[in-house]
Amino acid sequence: MRVGVFASLLALAGAALGSATKRWSTDVPSGFVTTNGTTFSLDGKPFAFVGTNAYWLPLLESQADVDSTLASMQAAGVKVLRTWGFNAINGSELANATATNLTYYQLWNSSTWELNEGPQGLQRLDYVIESAAKYDIKIILTFTNNWFGYGGAELYINWIVGAPATHDEFYTNPAIVSEYQRYVSTIVNRYMNSSAIFAWELMNEARCSGDLLPSGPNCKPGSGTLALWYQQQSDYVRSLDPYHMITTGGEGQFYWAQPATYWYNNTLVSDYNYNGEAGEDFESTLGLPNIDFGTYHMYPQTWYPELDFPGSNWTVEQFGLDWIDAHISTAMMVGKPLIIEEFGALGLTNKTSIYPVWVQEALNTYHASIMPWQWGQLNLTEPTHILKYADEILDGATPNDGYAFYPNQTDVWNILLNAAAVQESRSG
Repeated sequence: MRVGVFASLLALAGAALGSATKRWSTDVPSGFVTTNGTTFSLDGKPFAFVGTNAYWLPLLESQADVDSTLASMQAAGVKVLRTWGFNAINGSELANATATNLTYYQLWNSSTWELNEGPQGLQRLDYVIESAAKYDIKIILTFTNNWFGYGGAELYINWIVGAPATHDEFYTNPAIVSEYQRYVSTIVNRYMNSSAIFAWELMNEARCSGDLLPSGPNCKPGSGTLALWYQQQSDYVRSLDPYHMITTGGEGQFYWAQPATYWYNNTLVSDYNYNGEAGEDFESTLGLPNIDFGTYHMYPQTWYPELDFPGSNWTVEQFGLDWIDAHISTAMMVGKPLIIEEFGALGLTNKTSIYPVWVQEALNTYHASIMPWQWGQLNLTEPTHILKYADEILDGATPNDGYAFYPNQTDVWNILLNAAAVQESRSG
């Protein structure tokens, strides 16, 4: 284990790790997934799963391509799909969005936004959710993004606060919170009766800082800014929907009294993922009454490029094992289910050698659910379609950010199939 893992866990405050609040009532609608202690349950039976990520699915123009993708997922044993429930643009982008048939749900021209419910808007998300139900796939739907991509937190900040601003104003500015909740209520009210929804997710990878804006003095280790926001927003979503599960979408950074450390350039460095600098506090957040299960993400190569070099005594594989074990230990003490919601390694060789080790650790140690980033689909009917930024459908293949895995990558694909078979054996 990394330095201080067990010592820090044992030193956690008891209040943050109290018993999970039992909330689920006996009148949960049929087909809705719930929690049962440290596991998930569907209609009174265990629900263990392998899932995947496909943020791009609602961006597809072709309904046939949506269907073929979900059919491929079902054939591979995927039971849960995580995708974006947000896509926002500035008014200055509207002409290009119209010309390129870009999916968008929010249009910003002032300190408020307009909803696009048309065929280029929420009707595309409608179809994804309807199609997922046909293929018995549940959806984790994310409300917004910490990052700039597809209209995240800083779009709210830029329009409502303007310059100068810090990224953490997204969590504390009343006008921003109001506009966020207005969008959340739109999405929740639209799909709250659908059994295809696995859970609502408050934000993708919330941090004190973002792509362009730094964090402010009110969002720092120990400030509790993100934990308070998680509490307030999960309570708000619960007020709208008493039945669907809610989670954070966080990367799972810790705030330990004795953070993990590592040596770099002859200096002992306090580890960002353990010292609270991100603003996350996985232990306290997981204890919130309306956060039903834990999520965490894992990208060692991009998080620690200064340590990932030939001859280093630091390894991608071992960091992943330690990161998995730290989250499992916390989830065990809190008594809630756990999902490794995103994980990835760059390079086919790394995927084929490291993924089996990570997946086995997660499945065997806690029976945790896994969701690799990201699903790759081939032979789409859209040969070339610019989505946004550098993302595109190219020659019938979905975007490849280096982490995508495709059906023709047999060794990686079989890791997913084998894990899905294990989880199926644990389900009712």
